[in-house]
Amino acid sequence: MRNALRTVALMVRISWRADAVRSLFAVVTAVGQMASLPLRAIGLRTLTDGFIRGDTGEALRGVAVVLALTATNRLMVHASLNVRLRLRENTQLYLDSHIMGMTAGIPGLEHHERPEYLNEVELIRNERGYLANPFNPISWTLASLAQGVSTVALLAGVDPRLALLPLFGGATAWATGRGENRLIALIDAQAEDNRILRHHYELATLPTSAKEVRVFGLTDELLSRRRRLFDRLEGQRRALSRERVAISSAAWTMFAAGYVAALAFTARAVTRGEATVGDAVLILTIGSQLDQQLAELGENVAWFVRTHRAVRRLRWFSDYAEASHAALEPTEPARLPDELRDGIRFEHVAFGYPATETTVLRDVDLHLPAGSTVAIVGENGAGKTTLIKLLCRFYEPTEGRILVDGVDLRAVHVDEWRQRITAGFQDFAMFQLLARETVSVGDVTNDTEAAVLRALERATTPEVVDQLPNGLATQLGRDFDTGVEISLGQWQKLALGRAMMRPDPLLAILDEPTASLDAPTEHRLFERFHGEARAAARARGAITILISHRFSTVRMADLILVVDDGRIIEAGDHASLIARRGLYAELYELQARAYR
Repeated sequence: MRNALRTVALMVRISWRADAVRSLFAVVTAVGQMASLPLRAIGLRTLTDGFIRGDTGEALRGVAVVLALTATNRLMVHASLNVRLRLRENTQLYLDSHIMGMTAGIPGLEHHERPEYLNEVELIRNERGYLANPFNPISWTLASLAQGVSTVALLAGVDPRLALLPLFGGATAWATGRGENRLIALIDAQAEDNRILRHHYELATLPTSAKEVRVFGLTDELLSRRRRLFDRLEGQRRALSRERVAISSAAWTMFAAGYVAALAFTARAVTRGEATVGDAVLILTIGSQLDQQLAELGENVAWFVRTHRAVRRLRWFSDYAEASHAALEPTEPARLPDELRDGIRFEHVAFGYPATETTVLRDVDLHLPAGSTVAIVGENGAGKTTLIKLLCRFYEPTEGRILVDGVDLRAVHVDEWRQRITAGFQDFAMFQLLARETVSVGDVTNDTEAAVLRALERATTPEVVDQLPNGLATQLGRDFDTGVEISLGQWQKLALGRAMMRPDPLLAILDEPTASLDAPTEHRLFERFHGEARAAARARGAITILISHRFSTVRMADLILVVDDGRIIEAGDHASLIARRGLYAELYELQARAYR
């Protein structure tokens, strides 16, 4: 119950923060719109009784009531539509910003890499329509309840026993709510399959897979797999639809029996003089509306429940984001040195990814000396990238600790640490911005054209500017009308420039940053990086880490670490590792033989 109330409070808070005035008017207009409908029956009763009695004044009062309530209803409908549309727009803007901030602001990567978290994020994405205005179902459910109270009061005003009529329609509300909840459960169960459906679509339509789809003739296979999966999912949806129709029909039959009984009861009361013809008109009018009202109540309650579930997922994500930040908040914050003197040490570090039983790193003891250039080599899956993830604090060690000049990284605020590092990744981002902006995001505090050109010069890739039609003012990416599609190598050169934007990092990480470049270009780049690393080492004891499969580049490092099965099995410079004739020497010889 406490969690349910927290979710409702969040639904109200989202709408209130997005647009407090329209949130209030959403309730007023919804209640006015729905409550005015049954109240018109009062006017019809007065009109009918006045007509039968020959009382013109009474009849005209009835007409006035009907016209006034009809006008009120129309005015509220129009006002409600306008209020809800603007409220939805403002709420969507607020929520998009909120979700962007939460997703990008979470310090780690777990929510991007675990399937169960991806499913939750997928459901949040699919339910954006419900999240667009979570206050709407609250206002309409309140309006339905207000309408129900006025209906019961009018029925009881004729005869208290007639107030039981809504009970016959309760099955309709139950059937509608049950059907919506079953649909929600089905959507949840199909979340991962719907991700697969979208993936099939993306494989057939996105340029990243276009070449292989054509070379391997995968068009028919992708269509066939998508059709089979879609047919299975659609079969489940059709079965649920048939079930809902059957239950709704039975519920309507029950209400019809109660409605006929109420009409018969009222007709008998009229013939006995215990009720007026106007009372019969009132019962006839309200009764004809009641089934629809109860169905709307069921739909509104189901809408409320569904939005509640969507907002509950958002609350789960908010709680997860808050817990992620809290877990990394140091109890006794420590300051990083302005320059490194000892370096970075791993002390008995072990790591396994959450929700898995596999240990990726085991008892890693390691010293990265201040001012050194360190290369990490090893076969795929050995644990190289995991070491980098720990250094970037995308994850925290399961055991052990990482020290920077004797300071435990856990005692340093994660944002402060990341401001002192820079990185170029193998799976670099393609920011479809202006070329200047796609580089300058590496240091948003200094996004001048001069700073960008200096960074590209440090990355030894200034020629990429001359290859763009409008230089640094070129819009990148074909997703835009004026956008230019560039080669993967050009994207990587811009990413390398981005990694060079920060002027004084303590740690520079280059994780296969030249995978899309040829070997001579990579060697030239790393020679320049080596010179930059030497300058950074002299200035502030900075450490540069290189990960590369090309040993002609790796050999220039001061320290080479060989990772195998989650352990550092060899460490030394190129000459000492060759002399040891271990795994490094074996891998080096295999690659050298391939180039002979």
